[in-house]
Amino acid sequence: MDNKVIINLANPRGFCAGVDRAIDIVNRALEIYGSPIYVKHEVVHNRFVVRDLEERGAIFVEEISEIPDDALVIFSAHGVSSDVEMETNARGLKFHDATCPLVTKVHMEVIRHARAQRDIILIGHEGHPEVEGTMGRHTGGEASTIYLVQDEFDAKSIKINQPNNVALVTQTTLSVDDTKVITDELKSRFPQLITPKNDDICYATQNRQDAVKQLALENEFMIVVGSKNSSNSNRLKELSDRCGCEAILIDEFSDLDLSKINNIKKIAITAGASAPEIRVQEIAQELKKYTGGIINEVGKDEENIVFKMPPELRIEQAQ
Repeated sequence: MDNKVIINLANPRGFCAGVDRAIDIVNRALEIYGSPIYVKHEVVHNRFVVRDLEERGAIFVEEISEIPDDALVIFSAHGVSSDVEMETNARGLKFHDATCPLVTKVHMEVIRHARAQRDIILIGHEGHPEVEGTMGRHTGGEASTIYLVQDEFDAKSIKINQPNNVALVTQTTLSVDDTKVITDELKSRFPQLITPKNDDICYATQNRQDAVKQLALENEFMIVVGSKNSSNSNRLKELSDRCGCEAILIDEFSDLDLSKINNIKKIAITAGASAPEIRVQEIAQELKKYTGGIINEVGKDEENIVFKMPPELRIEQAQ
């Protein structure tokens, strides 16, 4: 291949503030307490991050019952249900909460609406740990019911107990465009629907989707760096495909089918919010080596949001 191939790196891309904080919490806990540290679910959805933390002494589990007595527990960035937190407390397990503050915001919205005896519609993907945690924060009893809506079909067909007393929340890592379509349908069916004052979809998800929309217009092929179980990474791939730029989701360069990029002159690379920058750079350099191309940074990364560590991990000393 000739050397005219252009490799465009999206900005912003990769780690968001919530992911940085969650990984820092696990690493800091390992520094203070030593291994093992037990983490409820993968702290973020990236296999390289998980593998690195496992090598340092983190053990990832799906159930609190898998954790031995007197162990330290960390809740993942996706958040947990009230039942999980109560079970942890009932067993006397010490825990640190790595839930993304933007997910916690949605949890608080659910609690507030339930206390006001409103029905609640959650837009999200069934089975995703964030959705399970958010649904599990609903403790409204018979006076309030929470409903899951996954797509426009659900929005058109859902029946709720209190159509005139209903509020909306969403998963934080959804497609902005798809969520707008679903929300508009719900608003047309339930004119008194209470929507969040500030969008529940997180800033990083929105910013990365905006960057992909622009890159999809300017490139022939899109590489999204991220793991298959990463919701926000999958939304980036889907968005690029929808915009007419074929995309692939990969963790590392060896996952790439090189036949897909033969004779392509403009290739874009972005990364989901849980994908490490080192993987982006490795893929970009391997792609440069294979194509003889040049690497460009496109757009600006103006994200300067930082979420603080829990106070106890900022001040505690090693035992």
